[in-house]
Amino acid sequence: MIKVILCGAAGKMGSFVAETCEKDSDIQIVAGIDKLNSGQRFPIYNDFSKLNVSADIIIDFSHPILLDGILKYAMANNTAVVLATTGYSDAQIEKIKKASKSIPIFFTFNMSLGVNLICSLAKKAAGILGDDFDVEIIEKHHNLKIDAPSGTAIMLANAVNSCFNGEKVYEYDRHSKRQKRGKNEIGIHSIRGGTIVGEHDVIFAGHDETVTISHSAQSKEVFAVGSVKAAKFLSGKKPGLYDMNSIMNFE
Repeated sequence: MIKVILCGAAGKMGSFVAETCEKDSDIQIVAGIDKLNSGQRFPIYNDFSKLNVSADIIIDFSHPILLDGILKYAMANNTAVVLATTGYSDAQIEKIKKASKSIPIFFTFNMSLGVNLICSLAKKAAGILGDDFDVEIIEKHHNLKIDAPSGTAIMLANAVNSCFNGEKVYEYDRHSKRQKRGKNEIGIHSIRGGTIVGEHDVIFAGHDETVTISHSAQSKEVFAVGSVKAAKFLSGKKPGLYDMNSIMNFE
């Protein structure tokens, strides 16, 4: 039995993860971390320092501000971590990479299998289409999402850019410029509204033809399922930085 501490236990994603774990006999949530107590079937603490149970893995669906506390506890207790929170800064990502030298960490910008598949497809398409096609990425999310662009949009852009040795520049604010589109750009655009769970389009626009790779999430449950799959994969692994490609062998 894999024992889990769920960080962000009182949030919507925390509830989805709890429901997913209840259906899986191989995994059990033994405690949660949150500032609120949502009446879950496991105890919830407002700080890692108050935990009185041990666990194999932390699944985190909380907020980037909690990263330092998560990594400190995990390294002190040799606990693996699944980081499913978005909106990390470059400095925080460097902290994640550094911590992964001591403990196993699963980190991805999106826990959906489908999203990771289109990321792989976008990279493949960029390698085939090359500089003859302009690349634009559109992401849509609900009106409560704080970060923009989404971490997934950045992940998709990075996948495409890896085919160009990272030389493409990301353009977020084209409206302020009075000039034609640069050949070396990847345009990234954010839409916020309603209850959109998450939609991403990678557009390859060439001469007289357009190729679009799309993904639409119908429910946040897909991210919970992905995080539990990641936790089960991470169990017993050596220190290192893992992602969905590690599970699915997309590359």
